[in-house]
Amino acid sequence: MSACLQRDTGLSGSAEAKRAEPRANEKKCSWASYMTNSPTLIVMIGLPARGKTYMSKKLTRYLNWIGVPTKVFNLGVYRREAVRSYKSYDFFRHDNEEAMKIRKQCALVALQDVKVYFNEEGGQIAVFDATNTTRERRDLILNFVKENAYKVFFVESVCDDPDVIAANIMEVKVSSPDYPEAHRERVMDDFLKRIECYKVTYQPLDPEDYDKDLSFIQVMNVGRRFLVNRVQDYIQSKIVYYLMNIHVHSHSIYLCRHGESDHNLQGRIGGDSELSPRGKQFAAALREFIEEHGLSDLKVWTSQLRRTIQTAEALGVPYEQWKILNEIDAGVCEEMTYDMIQSTFPEEFALRDQDKYHYRYPGGESYQDLVQRLEPVIMELERQGNVLVVCHQAVMRCLLAYFLDKSADDLPYLKCPLHTVLKLTPVAYGCKVELFHLNVEAVNTHRDRPLGKSWTGPAPLMLRRNSYTPLSSHDQVKRPRLYSAGNRPWLPLAPSPSGLHFPNTPDGGSAAKPTPGSRRLYEPLCEGIDSDSSEEAADCFRF
Repeated sequence: MSACLQRDTGLSGSAEAKRAEPRANEKKCSWASYMTNSPTLIVMIGLPARGKTYMSKKLTRYLNWIGVPTKVFNLGVYRREAVRSYKSYDFFRHDNEEAMKIRKQCALVALQDVKVYFNEEGGQIAVFDATNTTRERRDLILNFVKENAYKVFFVESVCDDPDVIAANIMEVKVSSPDYPEAHRERVMDDFLKRIECYKVTYQPLDPEDYDKDLSFIQVMNVGRRFLVNRVQDYIQSKIVYYLMNIHVHSHSIYLCRHGESDHNLQGRIGGDSELSPRGKQFAAALREFIEEHGLSDLKVWTSQLRRTIQTAEALGVPYEQWKILNEIDAGVCEEMTYDMIQSTFPEEFALRDQDKYHYRYPGGESYQDLVQRLEPVIMELERQGNVLVVCHQAVMRCLLAYFLDKSADDLPYLKCPLHTVLKLTPVAYGCKVELFHLNVEAVNTHRDRPLGKSWTGPAPLMLRRNSYTPLSSHDQVKRPRLYSAGNRPWLPLAPSPSGLHFPNTPDGGSAAKPTPGSRRLYEPLCEGIDSDSSEEAADCFRF
């Protein structure tokens, strides 16, 4: 007998087991702690080859991306630990008593691991990925949840389309560890018999009577219809919203940054600069790329900043502008180089290096803010066909982190070079990535993760302005990020960072003084602060 079955499940009916344990190592600063007041167990239900693992993995990836610590517990993995070699569908017969004992014990072990994940590892959501086709098994799970004061949400996948089932078996199950080096026809035959074994005892959720008080969603025929029952809280509504937006269809997503901009050449961040000559050359090369790949049905999305719009204009196809695709707002550091930021705001520079994902620019955004802003884009990308997103470095990092399942620590350091197109094609349990460099030279804007550097001044307070502390004091008032030519702000204006004097500029000289004709000479930094005079307003800076 394997170690899987020898482990103590700890699911006794004792008073100590019934009492919810304190959550020891809750994730530091996780905004999920404000979203859920108790851990939630998501329980998958359905016959084999109904897409349960596909939904489990996608849902877990999404929840982790938005900041909710989530983990999948796949019962098939526990079963393979207990039974090293799979022989045939006979293992899943309901009258195979020995196998039934092994399967139940595996479920108990998995639930014990769920308990450890919630109580000791700071998890917020656990996805119990198994068939769970009988009321007996679901009652076992409900008792476990009740004993530990967790919440539970069921997701049942119902599919009677034989084409969908056959496609799922051939795409996923043929490569399953249960069938090493097996013939495709034999795999199909054995797996269909396995499904028949489950059908004998399958008891679907009954929304009218037996299961009317449970919280669940039924997904019929991979998203053609849905039935939602008794959603309990915000996180469950997020789960329902996501599951109703994912569609199983063949499509590809193309991601690229805008062509090289003038600010890229100068090493400045943010702003609304135009394309450089090489940036325009990339835009022309991108048009050739689309034509060569025959992407006639391609949708093109851009931000509302000029460098992405100019890139899309060269494509000669319709495009949509999304404001939420705008680059991360650098606040008072807009249009500054990193050298300028380091010399002018050394503490801010050090804070960002300490925790780049959660750090929020004064008056600007953090990467976590950006992830939340981009959530509607992810939903639309899941629903659409082929899409090209012409975006920005930070935005592209956030989108890539979702599709490639990257952590918050790695997200801000993903490499997204200029003049390169990434083709993402969703596959069974992941995403296939193809990279195309369009052979147009560009400046390297990537900044590596700092190693071995530390702040030498007084210890900076990270809680002063991070993504969990709402903007409250006057020095953190949000200002308009951009305005367009011919539509200048009406408020009294203050000099922008680019109009200040910086002794150490990249070329060794000093920053040019503002001139009456310079574009974006002034920007309002004190919108929302009452001032008695324009002179008083002019003194309101946060530098």
